[in-house]
Amino acid sequence: MKVLLISGSPRHNGNTYLALSEVARELHRLGIDSEIVQLGAKPVRGCIACNKCRELAQNRCIFDDDLCNRVSALMAECDAIVVGSPVYYGQPNGSVLALVQRLCYSAGSLLRGKPAAAVAVCRRGGATATLQTLLMPFQMMNMPVVTSQYWNIVYGRDAGQAALDAEGMQTMRTLARNMAYVLRSTEGQPRPTYEAPQPMPFIR
Repeated sequence: MKVLLISGSPRHNGNTYLALSEVARELHRLGIDSEIVQLGAKPVRGCIACNKCRELAQNRCIFDDDLCNRVSALMAECDAIVVGSPVYYGQPNGSVLALVQRLCYSAGSLLRGKPAAAVAVCRRGGATATLQTLLMPFQMMNMPVVTSQYWNIVYGRDAGQAALDAEGMQTMRTLARNMAYVLRSTEGQPRPTYEAPQPMPFIR
């Protein structure tokens, strides 16, 4: 089993990376592989709803100049996903939101039914709003949301400060344990079957 962890921060080895690394270490201790993908500082396109991905039906976005299709390919091999983001103005980093939205739209079949979690890293406030925003796409994709002993939040502003948040690091380890439990509990089990969607607009 393998978990994909996305560090939605432009800073390599920053506090978001530290938080996800704690998850990865605990997963490794429990015998589960993981891989951390760093968002980095390169631009990430937003979805333009062109529907080319639906026409091609290849679990790929038509735009191939950023991380999106690399992450899609990794999700084909992974059993779960954790997305972490720093808090910007009470919200996730815009680039990681663009990545997750395009991933869900173009490669949703690679996500459905797989456990998911989100992690917010902040200096002081805005973490719960960020966490909720990151989780909403997973809830629409029929993905079991993995929790911890507290909200998946780590505090730290300057590089390395996240490691000093003892409760936050413990929360990350508990998240990893819960993720391992969910993965092992569902291993070999068929995913649920779903009714055809019945979208109903409010305006007719």
